[in-house]
Amino acid sequence: MSSQPFLTDIQTIRERARQHIENGAVTEGYSADRETVINILNEALATEIVCVLRYKRHYYMADGLSSSIAKGEFLEHAQEEQQHADQLAERITQLGGAPNFSPEGLLSRSHSEYAEGETLEEMIKEDLIAERIAIDSYREIVTYLGDKDPTSRRVMEDILAQEEEHADDMAALLEGVQTQS
Repeated sequence: MSSQPFLTDIQTIRERARQHIENGAVTEGYSADRETVINILNEALATEIVCVLRYKRHYYMADGLSSSIAKGEFLEHAQEEQQHADQLAERITQLGGAPNFSPEGLLSRSHSEYAEGETLEEMIKEDLIAERIAIDSYREIVTYLGDKDPTSRRVMEDILAQEEEHADDMAALLEGVQTQS
């Protein structure tokens, strides 16, 4: 068993907490490059905003007999992507950054593309592709953050888990639409 205590001396923690209080939640123990993390989170924010816009468009544009289930999924996913954007914006501000909601350069900051699709099947495919891009990107972000920023990592892990659910939903919808064709 290690002779090193689990927790830093409480007096030391108290003294450090009084230093640089203008940094809010970012304490001396934060070991990530804060500016890099803010930039990464702003890219994820742009990705989520693009996903909201694409899902909303698909919700309004989907038509035909088999579109009602897809429309429900599109709307639900748009709302969940908006929640992700809000979570990311909140974390960015906690780190002392500014969430970038500017429409200028939104697509260049986003990891996913804004592909509309003409038919219901194309819309579902584009959404599935976007989810797969987010999954791979967010997995890399989680790995990068590691133990350097456990709070941002947890936010990204939670979002990643929901993106995986979205991909499963889109894959099931795609299978259903292709079966009907």
